[in-house]
Amino acid sequence: MNKPAAFSKRTRVKPEVGQKPKPRPARKVARKTVPKAPVVSFRRRLLLISLEVLGLVITAVSVIMVLLGYSANWFSGTSFFASLLPFAIGVLGLIVAAAVLLIGWWKLRKWLHGRSSLWAPLVSIGLALVIGWFVMQNQFTQAFGHFRTLVGGKQEAGRVTLAHQVYAAYRRYDSAQLQRLVNRAQEYNSDIEEAAKEFDIDPNLLQGVAATESSFMPRDSKDGGRGLFQITQPPKSVMEQVGKQLSVSKPSPLNPRHNAFIAAATLKYYLAEMKNDLFLGLLAYNIGPANGGLRFIMQQYGATDFVTIQPYLQQLPRDYPIRVLSYSLAFRLWQKEGKFLAYEEGKNAVRIQSIGIPGLQSPL
Repeated sequence: MNKPAAFSKRTRVKPEVGQKPKPRPARKVARKTVPKAPVVSFRRRLLLISLEVLGLVITAVSVIMVLLGYSANWFSGTSFFASLLPFAIGVLGLIVAAAVLLIGWWKLRKWLHGRSSLWAPLVSIGLALVIGWFVMQNQFTQAFGHFRTLVGGKQEAGRVTLAHQVYAAYRRYDSAQLQRLVNRAQEYNSDIEEAAKEFDIDPNLLQGVAATESSFMPRDSKDGGRGLFQITQPPKSVMEQVGKQLSVSKPSPLNPRHNAFIAAATLKYYLAEMKNDLFLGLLAYNIGPANGGLRFIMQQYGATDFVTIQPYLQQLPRDYPIRVLSYSLAFRLWQKEGKFLAYEEGKNAVRIQSIGIPGLQSPL
């Protein structure tokens, strides 16, 4: 009787003499995949924190400027007990209040994060938007003006004095007269805007210079002025610079475009010479190189800025910068409002101040 074949164990085949044994195939070990770092979540968290910080910074800076501005107005004066001491106490109180609010925000932030990681940045940005809306209102203009006076010192005092002289001059203008200037300017606005952009000057300021010099009726004057901006004796370096930019060997004052470029370059030259003092820069533009120029005249008098030159302005054309800036203001109002606001009517005075004088005040 045949026996069933039994399962035999694998017999290991011995290699022949001189033959190397074959290596056993290595077992494949499943590698554990290491999870990548959550880059997206990190970026999202960084974005949310950045938005939260941005909103808080905008809110804090705006509130500080408003409170300090109003405080400077309330406690203005030189009396120690009536002005200086209360203002110093107010600043100390502001620091304490800021610390308390910061601690309060930290606790609120933890509570908000318990609900959602989006709540803290949303609340922060919401506060910033509310402040932004308030900034657009006229009330902020007054507070910001007080803050500038607080920080600006003598320079800001000179700017405020000049600004109110400009407002007074604007009030005296007839709207029909201003409308005629605007209509005449249409023909030259493209050249003026191009020149203003080239030399980084407010185009409304250049329009004010042209209105003062020629009323936008280019002609030759008795004192040697030529064209739209009544060019007389521009510095040699200015003419060389304008020639290169216009790609001409000799710019012609009779060409309105050349005339605008020469005027913009000349005004930029005198502004740099007067350390960007707008009043003195315009005064220097008007005087030109006569009697050694304004810088030489100021050295004779020992004057250094708008404030110290005031006693000597009887012998200088002090009304020239006022006329330029008041016309510039009129052009800006026409550009922004489409009409010339009557300064004394309703809240127009506050509105005009918020729009700003070209070159002197940045619009809010």
